[in-house]
Amino acid sequence: MLSLPPLSLYVHLPWCVRKCPYCDFNSHEGRGPLPFADYVDALLADLDHDLPLVWGRTVQTVFFGGGTPSLFPPEAIDRFLQAASARLRFAPGCEITLETNPGTAEHGRFELYRGAGVNRLSFGIQSFDDGCLRRLGRIHDSGEAEAAVKLAQDAGYDNLNLDLMYALPEQSLAMAERDLERAFALQPAHVSHYQLTLEPNTVFAARPPQGIPDDDGAWDMQEHCQALLAAHGYAQYEVSAYARPGRRCAHNVNYWRYGDYLGIGAGAHGKITLGAEQAVLRRWKLKHPTQYLARAGSAEAIGGDDRIGPERRPFEFMLNALRLVEGFALSDFEARTGLPEASIAAPLQAAYAQGWLERDGARVRPTELGRRYTNDVIALFLED
Repeated sequence: MLSLPPLSLYVHLPWCVRKCPYCDFNSHEGRGPLPFADYVDALLADLDHDLPLVWGRTVQTVFFGGGTPSLFPPEAIDRFLQAASARLRFAPGCEITLETNPGTAEHGRFELYRGAGVNRLSFGIQSFDDGCLRRLGRIHDSGEAEAAVKLAQDAGYDNLNLDLMYALPEQSLAMAERDLERAFALQPAHVSHYQLTLEPNTVFAARPPQGIPDDDGAWDMQEHCQALLAAHGYAQYEVSAYARPGRRCAHNVNYWRYGDYLGIGAGAHGKITLGAEQAVLRRWKLKHPTQYLARAGSAEAIGGDDRIGPERRPFEFMLNALRLVEGFALSDFEARTGLPEASIAAPLQAAYAQGWLERDGARVRPTELGRRYTNDVIALFLED
């Protein structure tokens, strides 16, 4: 039987000052004044339409992603959160994260976000090297990045994530190390450290930049930086996530544990367990902001619904759970997928034989070798 997992709320705010050449997210350059008030109205109509899927359930985390959510004024974020918490029960101490571009930071703005209920900020730094930032098409420089983090800390934030990328065009191992050292000086609670990849349908995919480190160079950076992060007290708990004790991103952990989340906003994706139907529903919304604004709150705003049958759930579960260093409890697999442990016995045995997974009592976790070959491990669980 499927059991209801924790529930999160994802809110997509789709506009940016400028689209980065490596970005494959649903983001759109803002042209002229942005319709902040109308978009909040659309989000609330969207939420009202999806509420029957989650009646009576408590929201554990909220995440404003984008795009550049920090383009939205604090009063817009405040209005949304006030209205959303009147419609849904928010757990005490609910983690509420806002993604932030350092180029949009202003004095006094973070105090107002904090007053609205945002208690965690995620800064898209990417690098503290000005040359790397220019090559990535970022709108901020390293000085603005440091200043933005300090403004947030002055406003009372201590739960901060810094996003950093490595294997950047013309980046050396020493440069990647310096990025981390500058991050450590700011004492964030959490660091997301991930490799630049050339995603389809991006500018970089069409016109790859010169000087991207090869696979061996990227692996050297990854190993060296992982050791640095560990030495500075940041424990790796996911492929690209490192946190000080007690500061994991609860929202993302819920994703990786195959939890549920409502997705509202242009292009937002959600995943909901329907207990009465014993089904798992994936739903996504129209991607283009103009179309979304015109149809939010109606069935016409739904880009698609996909019911995930039992045959697909093992792959979906592993696609998320095997990103975690701690792996997963077999009891969670059964509860989240509605399937018995026996349904994955064969791929588990194959992974054990390859040295990719190991079992410790009732838990299964990836080995160090398995973390290097995550995609190969997950592929074992594809339906026949």
